Amino acid sequence: MGKSLTLIMATLVVLALGGAAAIPLTNQPTFCASCHTIKPAYDSWTRSSHKDVTCVDCHVRPGISGFIEDKVLAGLEDVAITFFGSPTEPHNLQSHVSTSVCLGCHRAILRVNEVPSRDLPPPVKEVGLIMDHRQHMQAFDKRAQGEGCTTCHSRVVHGAPIKDYPIVIPRGHVKLDDQPHPPNLPEDSLLWKTTMADCMRCHDGKQTHEGKILSDRCETCHLPDKIGGFLF
Repeated sequence: MGKSLTLIMATLVVLALGGAAAIPLTNQPTFCASCHTIKPAYDSWTRSSHKDVTCVDCHVRPGISGFIEDKVLAGLEDVAITFFGSPTEPHNLQSHVSTSVCLGCHRAILRVNEVPSRDLPPPVKEVGLIMDHRQHMQAFDKRAQGEGCTTCHSRVVHGAPIKDYPIVIPRGHVKLDDQPHPPNLPEDSLLWKTTMADCMRCHDGKQTHEGKILSDRCETCHLPDKIGGFLF
């Protein structure tokens, strides 16, 4: 009995030490990139405005439940699929980033329309952004369809800028271009669909929210004196 207990304890210690060593290793974006399916997402991340934010910072929710569900269980499932199943093609990958994670860094965005435009953060002030993010969050909660920050910003990290924009912005602005900018992705793939989905899927001048038509005018979200130079 004593030897068996010692063996069990030794095994648990080894597993614990191995797990402790594995966690920081598997938290590195380079580890994620070792999977060929993730490699395109890794490459786009290195060129994005979020290149200093690691994969787990966005894709693993904070707390024990987030670690177990998003890191351990999801990671084991990915390993099983890689070795024993059929890995999903990169352009059909589906991953959820919780709005609570986004707001952990970007909570101030909820107050964009609640402060004078002169007091807006520099990047937001530069484009004259005044859209009511808080109202969008409330509308998404009311719709209860799993929508959130990535409903509009899904390609910010893993997409490519268009029309010489310095960063990836929601695709609704493509409406203002003379020529279309189809994504360089297989048509009808999951990423193609999310890239093509733009602001006008809701702001089409026809749909309503709380009895009001959702305007498709640029001035709905931007200060008129700012949008000209940035969007044209």
